[in-house]
Amino acid sequence: MVRFASHVLRTLHGVFAVYKPPGVHWKLVRDTVETNLLKDLNVLKQAPPRHKIRFLPGATEGSNGVELIRVPVTVPVLADHVLVKGPAYRHLRVGAGHRLDTGSSGVFVLGICNGNKLLTEMYNGHLTRDYTVRGTFGKATDNFLEFGKVIEKTTYDHITRDKLERILAVIQGSGQKALILHSHVDLKCQEAYELAVKGELRPMDKSPPIILGIRCLEFSPPDFTLEIQCMHETQQYLRKMIHEIGLELRSTAVCTQVRRTRDGPFTVDQALLRNQWNLKHICKAVTDCRALTKDLIKDKPFTRQVNLDTKELSREPNSVSEVEELRA
Repeated sequence: MVRFASHVLRTLHGVFAVYKPPGVHWKLVRDTVETNLLKDLNVLKQAPPRHKIRFLPGATEGSNGVELIRVPVTVPVLADHVLVKGPAYRHLRVGAGHRLDTGSSGVFVLGICNGNKLLTEMYNGHLTRDYTVRGTFGKATDNFLEFGKVIEKTTYDHITRDKLERILAVIQGSGQKALILHSHVDLKCQEAYELAVKGELRPMDKSPPIILGIRCLEFSPPDFTLEIQCMHETQQYLRKMIHEIGLELRSTAVCTQVRRTRDGPFTVDQALLRNQWNLKHICKAVTDCRALTKDLIKDKPFTRQVNLDTKELSREPNSVSEVEELRA
């Protein structure tokens, strides 16, 4: 069955995830996806050109011989010809979600056409993300990267896994306190406590980077691997955190890899590889991701209502009538 390009374009409205390789700028990934989509859309069957009625000269036999008359003829509009107007699709609105810098890799969410609105909702939803970060003890660089300028070398024989995990526990505890602080809720309230137990507590607005969970996956000095769950982070912030972990352990450390394994509901399993950045696979990915994004953005008025109720309960009554209402 031959499919028209306009019909296929209607199915592209949505979001999907690709796997960004290291050493590639996120803009190049976005532009490559857009170029491949435009190329595949222009190959599909296009809408037929418009037609118009023209009165062309013609000849007919009359009483006085051959007579010239005007004959109405339907002809195609040459302005709609592909050799005149060029490709039917030249631009496609492809937006980027939470970005990855050049040195990092992993899940990178993109939105097409109306899917860009969903990217904004994902940003306002304060979703969490998972990273796998690798580091090496024994040296420090000026930009926290492995290939940066080495500014210091230290020993690391005294570092054990127990010492490392104690530092990670302190970082996780500080992150959870920061989450409660920026969510502006009182955990003495039952509704807010239930949100915290379910892990649905979110900041009310933009906050500094928050580490919600961190654990050591592999420890083989001088190399180690961490799994980090966070929000509002940047990849450079994670590299700096590796550097600070080395200082806390009375040594130095440098980050060798930052890999995002999850962005909200999107995991590595849903991310398209480089050879899948085409119309066929992207259409399927957008369709599959609609189920993920259906309940993606949870309503936040409930959290705001908890805040309002907490403030209302903590306010001192100003009149006798208010005291009686509170007693009732």
